[in-house]
Amino acid sequence: MKPIYIDYLNALDIDALAMTDGEIIAAVEAGLVAQGKGQTVVEPRVHLEPDPSFHGHFNVLRGYVAPLDTAGVKIVGDYVDNYLHGLPSEFGILNLFDPRTGAPRAILDATVITDMRTGAVTAIGARHLARKNSKVLAHIGARGTAYWNVRLLDYLFDFDEIRVHSRRPESRDGFAARLSADLGKTGKTVTAVADWKSCIEGADIVVEASRLPEPQPLLKTEWIKPGALVVLYGTMSAVELSLTDIMQKIVVDDWGQCKGGKFGSLRAHVETGRLSEKTLHAELGQIAAGLKAGRESDAETILFWHRGLSLSDIALGKAMLAKAQVQGIGQRLRFA
Repeated sequence: MKPIYIDYLNALDIDALAMTDGEIIAAVEAGLVAQGKGQTVVEPRVHLEPDPSFHGHFNVLRGYVAPLDTAGVKIVGDYVDNYLHGLPSEFGILNLFDPRTGAPRAILDATVITDMRTGAVTAIGARHLARKNSKVLAHIGARGTAYWNVRLLDYLFDFDEIRVHSRRPESRDGFAARLSADLGKTGKTVTAVADWKSCIEGADIVVEASRLPEPQPLLKTEWIKPGALVVLYGTMSAVELSLTDIMQKIVVDDWGQCKGGKFGSLRAHVETGRLSEKTLHAELGQIAAGLKAGRESDAETILFWHRGLSLSDIALGKAMLAKAQVQGIGQRLRFA
């Protein structure tokens, strides 16, 4: 048997790549377009909960992207109390394989990949579903993915005002300070607010990425501005059942994942029939591929729910490997 090597990119390598906002969005959108054209296989995620007292679980995501000639499996731990240990809430590893032989090709630290690709899906969704002149962003939640939500949304929309909220004051204040420093634009407003209502009311784009221990309707339907885009992806629902009643369009990243399982922002809406294959407008990939319409008027109030796609991890991981090869970043490990 000829030697088999695995390309390995750790967190420091990925940081050294200095992926641009445009590169991240382009890579993730390529995966979404492939999905929309039926050129992918997405297996519903599965979960491992070692012990309820640990306040966390593992997500296992699996997929295949034909245009990239790559299959992948990502395992990511999601532990809400990690801040008590000085750790990020999520750790992940992405494994990429030759889809024809099963031979391993690469191992990448997927912690920042998860953050980046989540932000990219949020931003791509907004590009197709938000009003073009959206100028006020409301973001609930300050976990790792939150940073890339705000950064990549602002890259596309150049907001006049950004409001952020999370449960812990030190978390939301630190988040606002980091955004203010990193966005680095004169006059850019990033404000940490103390409650959900003052964050959400009047916003053109609302992102709910909270980390609730159990479902709790903290986001009130009456706060949503007509014509706004609402993006949800919290593990536990933070919305009222009535939220879907005011929407002209509901879009998801993958209906196969959204229609079942234990977790998700609209789990109760699926279980009560408020969200079904009949009421669903489209998957984002269908819109990105030009097969279904996105926003068609400024008057539409639209909801986008994404649970996270293995395809986005695979596409971004593949783009990182290509850039690493050009720049001579990373390591090669002998496998066999």
